[in-house]
Amino acid sequence: MDSDTVTGETRRLAAVLAAQREAAASEVVPDLASRRTDLARLKAAIRAHRNDFVAVAREDFGRRPAEDTLILDIGPVVQGINHMHRHLGAWMRPERVPVPHTLWPGRAHIHRQPLGVVGIMAPWNYPFGLSLLPLATALAAGNRAMLKPSELAPASSRLLADLLADTFEATQVAVVEGGVETGTVFAGLPFDHLFFTGSTEVGRKVMRAAAENLVPVTLELGGKSPVLLARDADFAKAARDIAFGKVANAGQTCIAPDYVLVHEDDTKDFIARLKPEMARAAKIAGRRGGPAGIISARHAERLASLQEEARIGGAVVIETGEEGNVTPTIIIGLRPQMRLTREEIFGPLLPVVTYATMEEAIARIGSGPRPLALYLYTANRDLKGRVLRDTLSGNVTLNGVMTHYAVESLPFGGVGASGIGAYHGRAGFEAMSHAKGVFEEPRRSLIPFGRPGGRFVKLFARYMMR
Repeated sequence: MDSDTVTGETRRLAAVLAAQREAAASEVVPDLASRRTDLARLKAAIRAHRNDFVAVAREDFGRRPAEDTLILDIGPVVQGINHMHRHLGAWMRPERVPVPHTLWPGRAHIHRQPLGVVGIMAPWNYPFGLSLLPLATALAAGNRAMLKPSELAPASSRLLADLLADTFEATQVAVVEGGVETGTVFAGLPFDHLFFTGSTEVGRKVMRAAAENLVPVTLELGGKSPVLLARDADFAKAARDIAFGKVANAGQTCIAPDYVLVHEDDTKDFIARLKPEMARAAKIAGRRGGPAGIISARHAERLASLQEEARIGGAVVIETGEEGNVTPTIIIGLRPQMRLTREEIFGPLLPVVTYATMEEAIARIGSGPRPLALYLYTANRDLKGRVLRDTLSGNVTLNGVMTHYAVESLPFGGVGASGIGAYHGRAGFEAMSHAKGVFEEPRRSLIPFGRPGGRFVKLFARYMMR
């Protein structure tokens, strides 16, 4: 875009934001009934267009099993809406909190109010779920919202724009379509909160742009999420789970297993179990219309480059099938300088890394950026506690892969380079609300404020400093 075009785009988006602000000013705090109605309307629209979601996802990804879209993309939105609808009344009620003895018999409450207008920047890998679940959360918190879908999934973006325009007034929910330049303008708007899901690299740029207007952000990013297999791990289950995580959506999932840590004496046994499970998962996906394709030629070339660098560097590369435009692949013997060791993979390539002691495995996890997710397979209660205590990650699934995402009562979010803030369920409602603290002072109390020379002032001061 040239400068005139950027100025025009800025004016266009600013006008949408201004209209939403004006509408928000006329209804500062939507009541419970209207919020539940909004959630119900959104859920009904999603259910009515389920076949359209499947069709346009296949158009954007080249091919994609219907189950990947229904279970992994729009299913979590429907379940999330159900959870919010059920608990919203309790979340909205003022929360009474304790007061110190010195302020008795006063009362204190927290009142949660809408922030105003929330901006949502969504990625391409799950174009529906990672757009509509933040949107549903914003609506549950009583906000207006502007949504910027990814230009890398244009058919999905167009469906979202049409569906939401048919469901809500533009002064309540507006979809802004466009490329990188539009996204840059969008990130710089003076929202009341900005919600971004995407890569760490782009997240830094979004946060920098938001800081110009002191806009608070929630950043849902990514990272190298490890799977740690203890000596007592159920290798058969772990192999099935990991294969699913790497083949589903062609591994283009922010919480997909990035690499596996296995004891050096168990590597051969685990690989023997993993290889057929990877091939089986790809074959099943192929029968269902997939597996999903890599989103673009550029992303496919990047994955091929990562794999080739490892091969040239002496790593063992085990391809497990021919389905898809990047074959599900196991890679053994990576070196620290290789990009597969350092970069988030975001595709169906799975490094397997050996360790000699559990101390070494835990230290390896801790030596890099904080992962968005961590997976541990063990039946040992003490080891579970040790790993949970000695590692820092966004979320954890024990003896499974990715299923923590489906638990709406858990906050979902990263830490450090994998994200800032969390959402899902109550955590999302609170992230998109303002917690207003209210103290009601009693008519008669020992509080000396505003009463110079009161008989209890000296006593009160001594008590406060005890």
